[in-house]
Amino acid sequence: MKALQVIESAYRCTIEEQDDPAIWITHAMKGAGGEFGVLLRGNAVNYAVQGQDASGLIFGGREQTHPPQIDNDIRSLMDKGIDVYFIKEDANDRGIGTDALISGVKPVSRGKLPEIFADYDQIWHW
Repeated sequence: MKALQVIESAYRCTIEEQDDPAIWITHAMKGAGGEFGVLLRGNAVNYAVQGQDASGLIFGGREQTHPPQIDNDIRSLMDKGIDVYFIKEDANDRGIGTDALISGVKPVSRGKLPEIFADYDQIWHW
């Protein structure tokens, strides 16, 4: 079975957990032999922006001592052979140019989503 992880909600749990659960579980399941792809859409296209720095994040008197490094997590997925796509229109809507993105993420237009979906047995939406 090959599953596509569609991630739309950005920075879910990153304050408490220092990583995104959908990205984390994809790493774990790939390590167990699963076949996956990741599609970043909506606000989650920000995950593909290189050089993010959340250090210095403080809430009240609590400092986040292990801030998220989502761009590194995305790179690590790709290093494991997982295709990572992003929706071009969503990046454009947020003013994110391709020069700001991690090398290797694959642009896809909304109109081409059915072609991407057809390559997978299951679609999981986060």
